Amino acid sequence: MKSRVFKGTDNFVKKEGRRCGTARRRTGKLLFILLGHPQCLDYGPPFQPPFHLEFCSAYETFGCCEQEKDNHIAAKYWDIMDYIDPQAQKLCGGFIKDILCQECSPYAAHLYDAENPQTPLRNLPGLCFDYCSEFHLYCRSAITLLTDDRHIQEWCEKNRTQFCNILNIQDKDYCFPDVVKNTDLNNNLGVVVADKKGCLQLCLKEVANGLRNPVLMVHANDNTHRMFVAEQVGLVWVYLPDGSRLEEPFLDIKQLVLTTPWVGDERGFLGMAFHPQYKENGKFYIYYSYQDKKKVEKIRISELMVSTADVNKADITTERNLLEIEQPAANHNGGEILFGIDGYLYLFTGDGGKAGDPFGKFGNAQNKSSLLGKVLRIDVDGKGPQERPYRIPHDNPFSSDPKARPEVYAYGVRNMWRCSVDRGDPLSHRGKGRIFCGDVGQNRFEEVDIIIKGGNYGWRAKEGFECYDTKLCQNSSLEDVLPIFAYGRSVGKSVTGGYVYRGCESPNLNGLYIFGDFMNGRLMALQEDERTNTWKKQDVCIGSIKACAFPGLVSSYSKFIISFAEDEAGELYFMATSYPSAYAPSGSIYKFVDPARLVPLPSSESFFLENSGLESTVCISPVLKLLPSKTKPVRKSCPRTKNVEKDETHLVINSNLCPNNLKDCLMISKTAFLQII
Repeated sequence: MKSRVFKGTDNFVKKEGRRCGTARRRTGKLLFILLGHPQCLDYGPPFQPPFHLEFCSAYETFGCCEQEKDNHIAAKYWDIMDYIDPQAQKLCGGFIKDILCQECSPYAAHLYDAENPQTPLRNLPGLCFDYCSEFHLYCRSAITLLTDDRHIQEWCEKNRTQFCNILNIQDKDYCFPDVVKNTDLNNNLGVVVADKKGCLQLCLKEVANGLRNPVLMVHANDNTHRMFVAEQVGLVWVYLPDGSRLEEPFLDIKQLVLTTPWVGDERGFLGMAFHPQYKENGKFYIYYSYQDKKKVEKIRISELMVSTADVNKADITTERNLLEIEQPAANHNGGEILFGIDGYLYLFTGDGGKAGDPFGKFGNAQNKSSLLGKVLRIDVDGKGPQERPYRIPHDNPFSSDPKARPEVYAYGVRNMWRCSVDRGDPLSHRGKGRIFCGDVGQNRFEEVDIIIKGGNYGWRAKEGFECYDTKLCQNSSLEDVLPIFAYGRSVGKSVTGGYVYRGCESPNLNGLYIFGDFMNGRLMALQEDERTNTWKKQDVCIGSIKACAFPGLVSSYSKFIISFAEDEAGELYFMATSYPSAYAPSGSIYKFVDPARLVPLPSSESFFLENSGLESTVCISPVLKLLPSKTKPVRKSCPRTKNVEKDETHLVINSNLCPNNLKDCLMISKTAFLQII
């Protein structure tokens, strides 16, 4: 035993049936399947160590430690054991090992409050209150060996309750060991089902599956109604209007894209947009993570062209780099790229990563000389000075400010994940051109914003509607654009921006901004009150099996909502996965369907095949028909109602809602008649 005296050994009271060692080890082995928001202390994603972990073996399949770190933790553990007697070792060995090994947990960033830079990085992980109380009861004197924090040591001696309050963390989902038992975080096959609280009832059609983290689905607006689906690894697939996927990818840049198989890695192929004149010039644009020859991580925005020999293949040799931005950390990579109705290309960058935007005096987001934490706008139809591969739009808000980058259109954003352009109301055109974004919060609030020229969206001074950095927040010069909606951790933990619905098939949804939360799979909608210019949230619930009892519809979906999409006809989709890894083929694409617009399911299934009296009702406009499997195609029907008195099928088409598609609607029937309203 070393000369250091270990005080208070009388606190190590032996209790019959103590399970410090075995129970703790059992708990640790569950962690490899956790799928909430895993992140290491260096803000990178967890990984599978290349070598066996001898000490923190619970994390050798998925965690944040390599062999060197594992050996370092083991050495620290045995050093502590040298200071305590055998009885204390027996009682507290399991506690101490578990606490030390939380640096290897895939949730280490949460456990040590690394995501909250307003508090110093903890040298002890967040412990759940009951566990902490038990630890304090039997191992109180070991605290001085685990931490040099005098504040913690002082309260350890004074008051157990206050001591455990200090060791707790704000987000209780992540305290140890409850993080292991949390079903929302552990259930890698989680699905969301119907809710009976009166929220908006919708159904889904699964239109594709087997995808590896499908991060986006876009159309080329070229009247082909093809959909281009991108996987995070750097592959883009073409889905034809008949629902089939072409065997060869449209684009394959896996060798260029920086990503890993580890759950939580935010890097990869992140954005894609087609030029407004793509039909004529064949140009499109991509946004992806990249590592240069010096191992410096960057985000790259490039222009490419479609092959002149094959309209379903990109010509990779035409890649022209427009912009590269150094990424100081592995997280907060942004990733959205889109064209506004003004014809300019908008880019949405993250704040550079880590936590709390710690770069410089004000952070990247508030620094207009940095391209990080920004909405950028460029003109890709020309070159600028010094052979810059793009022009600066003449009305960019900071183009004449010598202290700002001229590309900056808006600033003060943290990590906008998924933005969209509103097509506008089909009648009044109200809302046309508005850009909606979901901005992922730090540790308290998620928000939805509408982008305006020159706007400051508050980060890091604010998070949602609340102050984050008190000093910046109280600065009288801060004139920030408030979110149209923000929500706290009781609702969700990682917003995924969506779309304003403007399609024809579900007119009840017209004007609703539909979005979701990645972490818990929650779907939500915002309804605008035009009189007050405010937005009201409504939950979107996927109907019961009975409510969605139509051919091809489903009433559940994979939990982790990655992105939303809109097809060429304006119908709305979202992409989700049951296992959020860039290499796991667990992703699916779902189409929203309003069951109120469908014919009620009759008692006999043969109604759909033999006894309908309506031989065929077909929209011949080539609207996307992605299929859940290689079975019979599901025909797209025009809106129908049943005329009971005449016992005949009655088609009602609202020509105001779908003026462009009306001429494409063709009905062939023996007994039906068509009413245009």
